[in-house]
Amino acid sequence: MSVTIISKQNQAFGSFANGAISENKPIGFPQDRGLTQPYSNLFYWANASSKTGGLIDEHPHQWFEIISFVLEGEIEHYDNKSQEWLRLNAGDVQIIRAGNGITHAEKLLPNSRIFQIWFDPNIQKTQHQKASYNDYKSNVFSGKQINKYKSINYTGDGGALQMESEGVVINKIELSSGNHSIQLKKNYITSIYTLKSNQLKLNETNINQDDFILINNEKELLTSSENPSTLFIVETPVKLTYRTYRELANL
Repeated sequence: MSVTIISKQNQAFGSFANGAISENKPIGFPQDRGLTQPYSNLFYWANASSKTGGLIDEHPHQWFEIISFVLEGEIEHYDNKSQEWLRLNAGDVQIIRAGNGITHAEKLLPNSRIFQIWFDPNIQKTQHQKASYNDYKSNVFSGKQINKYKSINYTGDGGALQMESEGVVINKIELSSGNHSIQLKKNYITSIYTLKSNQLKLNETNINQDDFILINNEKELLTSSENPSTLFIVETPVKLTYRTYRELANL
């Protein structure tokens, strides 16, 4: 078993819009010099928030699949293909399949928070594909009760979010107080962001809010808490059938 915990203060940090948007990054870009570098097909992960609202001006993307999960509040996004601003609310999800190139801008409205997560879908193929977008409303994501916790599935295992990156499974787990057992995928790396934690323990280890946890070679995650907690879980294969951007670029 291998469990690594990266607290918020040990993650990478960044900002946009003259500081109106701030980010802590469990997985930063290589130049961010964070503790966690890309692994499997998970390349980048930022937790971005704004109290006042802020604009990230139009900028280019290519190759990667970029997913924005609206955790709180609202965002608006624009791209050079649709040429219109579209709004997403808390619980909604946007995917950019950047392919051979697209330009994009986004606004966080006041009191909003998102995850933006980049995945590597085999850039040797996607660099030749046309870019595409999809916005998903919160009501398309199924939630099911498993014993005493609720699991909301985004992609993998039949989830509505369609992506090309190999073997990705994403769930949000809402834990009630008490003890729980969460089954993990064999031969996968489990990446967990603690959205809400109050006296939470994972496998007997104390976990704080905004902790990022990496788990290898575990079949089961045991949790205990006297209060409700929320975990955002991304599972990615230990081994891929293609070389990642990091491997190709020797990062």
